[in-house]
Amino acid sequence: MMRTRQTFLYSFLCGTFLFFAGILLAQTTPDRTLIVNGKPAGKVLRVDGHSYVDVETLAQATNGSVTIGPDRVVLTIPAQQASGTASEGTPSPASELPAQEGLSRGFASQAIGVLAEMREWRGAIGTILKFNVPVVGTWPQDYRDREKANVDQLSVASTTADDEAAMQLLRNEFSNLSQWAGNVVATRDNLDATNSVRPDVMQSDLTLAKITECSRFLGSMLVSGSFADNPSCH
Repeated sequence: MMRTRQTFLYSFLCGTFLFFAGILLAQTTPDRTLIVNGKPAGKVLRVDGHSYVDVETLAQATNGSVTIGPDRVVLTIPAQQASGTASEGTPSPASELPAQEGLSRGFASQAIGVLAEMREWRGAIGTILKFNVPVVGTWPQDYRDREKANVDQLSVASTTADDEAAMQLLRNEFSNLSQWAGNVVATRDNLDATNSVRPDVMQSDLTLAKITECSRFLGSMLVSGSFADNPSCH
């Protein structure tokens, strides 16, 4: 009788253990890999239909930070990281972003500086034209090369349709100024240095007048922040 009771008790305990083990296995599933913005970010554990993930691993994956206190856990994720991507970490297509209008502030600011250096170049060449001074050294070509590099660099700062339109006018201004400056230097090199000063020569130069008018217009347009066109810049 004693052996029968022991056998029954042993069978009961084994059955109870297997019963609860079955419940536990039914409540849990194998760990799954969490993917954040296309990169693995630790394991996900499913228990009773709920998902659990290690917050410290999640913070590292999202460039965030976690603070564990006695009564709370604070997870901080950078705003750009949290809201800058769509479902499954896929960025929104550029075509879906709203189109920007007007001149961008960064482009306009940089363009004003480029335009000021063009005016300096124009003034230096104007001195040759007005006072018939000899051209010594390579400074006229140095001016041109520097301004060409500035214009090329400015095109990189263009971010809106109006920036692109303004960029074309600035290219036109550079092209007209470069051609005019080259003609002035070439003409001076072919003249005798004893030629008299001509104070009115700049006022009678129609090409210079057009370049100067375009420069004034571009300066005003860039300050306004809105694109406009002008015949003098073509």
